[in-house]
Amino acid sequence: MNKKGHVLNAALLSVGLGAVLAAPTVLTAETALATVETIAKLSVPLVLGALFPDVDTAFGKHRKTLHNLFVLGLFVGFPLVFDNLYFVWIGIATHYLLDVVGSRRGIALFYPLTSQEWGLPSGVTTSSKYADLVTVVITGLEIAALGSFHLYVMPLGNTAGALNVILG
Repeated sequence: MNKKGHVLNAALLSVGLGAVLAAPTVLTAETALATVETIAKLSVPLVLGALFPDVDTAFGKHRKTLHNLFVLGLFVGFPLVFDNLYFVWIGIATHYLLDVVGSRRGIALFYPLTSQEWGLPSGVTTSSKYADLVTVVITGLEIAALGSFHLYVMPLGNTAGALNVILG
């Protein structure tokens, strides 16, 4: 996916996930303002996370150096140590998902252990006229998955607390 697609994904994800997390049951000016505030709070870490993996275009090997599960693990664990950046890992994970599912090339998930790139044949080239449509469809599926996780498994705001309990 291209930079525009990753920003579009993060922006749409901020709106969708913000609505899920705020979960207004009645639409009033107060609940609308709370939802907008949640969306604003999510937008910065999600966009930062969505753009971070492509920093490896300036150094290292693109779609390898910062496009792997080890980097994602660092950002999932970051809130445990520093008590911030709770949603950056979601931006990074969705960046990876777009590159694996939405583009033809894929990413090196297990780099530096192996340089093999993993992807699905379902993707489009970054210059395709369908790239934005693919991004919107994948983002809708991400919002549905994250919303379901939040509602039925564990509230996303408690991710760091759950990791603390697990890692003990």
